Amino acid sequence: MSRFSLRTAFARTPNPLSQAVAERHARGLSVLDLAETNPTRVGLPLPDADLLARLPASPFLYTPEPFGLAPARAAVASHLSQRGSPVDAAHVVLGASTSEAYGWLLKLLCDPGDSLLVPAPGYPLVDVLARLEGVHARPYRLPAVHGFGLDVEQVEAALDARTRAVLVVNPGNPTGHFLHEGELVALADVCARHGLALICDEVFCDAGWDTEAGRVTSVAGRALPCLTFALSGLSKVAGLPGLKLAWLHVGGPAHARDEALARLEDVADAALSVATPVQLALPALLAHAPRFQEALLARVKGNRERLVQARPADAAWDVVPAHGGWSAVLRIPRVPGEEATCLRLLDEGVRVQPGYFHDFGGGAYLVLSLLPTPEVFTAALGPLARVLSPPAG
Repeated sequence: MSRFSLRTAFARTPNPLSQAVAERHARGLSVLDLAETNPTRVGLPLPDADLLARLPASPFLYTPEPFGLAPARAAVASHLSQRGSPVDAAHVVLGASTSEAYGWLLKLLCDPGDSLLVPAPGYPLVDVLARLEGVHARPYRLPAVHGFGLDVEQVEAALDARTRAVLVVNPGNPTGHFLHEGELVALADVCARHGLALICDEVFCDAGWDTEAGRVTSVAGRALPCLTFALSGLSKVAGLPGLKLAWLHVGGPAHARDEALARLEDVADAALSVATPVQLALPALLAHAPRFQEALLARVKGNRERLVQARPADAAWDVVPAHGGWSAVLRIPRVPGEEATCLRLLDEGVRVQPGYFHDFGGGAYLVLSLLPTPEVFTAALGPLARVLSPPAG
């Protein structure tokens, strides 16, 4: 029998919630899906359908460039520069997705057995991507008492001898807490003192409904004392996950930045993963982004307000404060707990995610997507409030 790597030995037994969702679909029952995160399925604006027909060059001509076509990289640099710090297109690398960018960075920074520090709670895909590269994802906690914001002491305490990089997600997914200037300065200092790279996942950075002063909009172009990587892409910036284009910006001290770019060129050249048509269309797609973001912010802010208003004043559950992102986190009673509550909601036709999907720990939580249409979201609030606030007696 053929042998397979331990990296791909993932558990295949579906959890009770996944089984219950599948059974409900099999019975033909409807679901008000508050776990929906695909922006193309919730009525948000898309680019004009004839965009490819208006491209300035043939999408069928092939000019392989490891870091992507120059006009596309320039468009990304211009987009990033609008966040405050000037960005040089020479420091921009294009890939097919942020998942691919993670893979490239783990190849660049880590040998098998090394570790990457990741925030907890967080997005579980990062753990999978690290494992596929033979890298250990070591968690550092985002304390609930800080609203799940960054605690640099927790980061430094989680370091071990094989840590090579620290990941920060700005704003947190699904917690929605933005990175602040003082946190970034302290985190960059930790990375510089320990010789670590800082990876900043900024895919939700445009989705900020709380524009308080002091939040970090991007690390791209910032003069920081450690090697830095900023990740984002069309999936969240323009609501176009199917077009498969993302970018990473390389920054930090010049000698480290230039060596990283030289090594990344070899990694990217082995893949040449980004399709030519989407690169040619990128300037127009980024021009569409403000229209998408305007509609997106109206959607997530409106749904969050509906959620807050649906909570009874004496409820035993609460909406965790946040600054942005596409999700809302609910703190719920420990009894009956996350999974039992999710199953009860599914019986009522409402699908949400349990907090353990995101490694919350230290309490009981639910995660709701704020993307569904107002009609779907509003229809789900009645069952949500009934299950979370049952009548006394």
